[in-house]
Amino acid sequence: MAEHRSMQRAALLDAARTLLSEGGTEALTFPALAERTGLARSSVYEYFRSRAAVVEELCEVDFPVWAAEVEAAMACADGPAAKVEAYVRKQLELVGDRRHRAVVAISASELDAGAREEIRAAHGGLVAMIVEALGELGHEQPRLAAILLQGVVDAAVRRIELGAAEDPAVIAEAAVGMALRGVCG
Repeated sequence: MAEHRSMQRAALLDAARTLLSEGGTEALTFPALAERTGLARSSVYEYFRSRAAVVEELCEVDFPVWAAEVEAAMACADGPAAKVEAYVRKQLELVGDRRHRAVVAISASELDAGAREEIRAAHGGLVAMIVEALGELGHEQPRLAAILLQGVVDAAVRRIELGAAEDPAVIAEAAVGMALRGVCG
């Protein structure tokens, strides 16, 4: 029975990833989850109490995997500037990944304050990955620089997700340029 519940929960999470990927947070509804998994709508409530709970669990499951990919890309980079570039590029490469949609969905307004705080803390772990490299590059306040750098990455992610006029590769180059040279560099 426990294995069956685990498989059903995994199927619901996979369906949620697909829904988020195809239509954003608006597409993530319990009727849609039920339809995608073949469960009765009432059965979905046995696994999750709300859409926010689905998003929370997706973040708990997917964010560490996503962050590990960013960390692995940085580990392959030689030197602090290359680590910064890898940090930016890998996050932008992951925009099309279904797991990333769950991470983006964390900004959904229906999440309660506790859930948003947990997710912010996980996001802080991502920012922490780049602090050392920024310190090595001579930033006097590497933590602040890391937070601002993540703001550039987040803006580039939003631009790509909006289907901006620019090609995603152009957006990635601009973000890397800002990360490495600043606005006037």
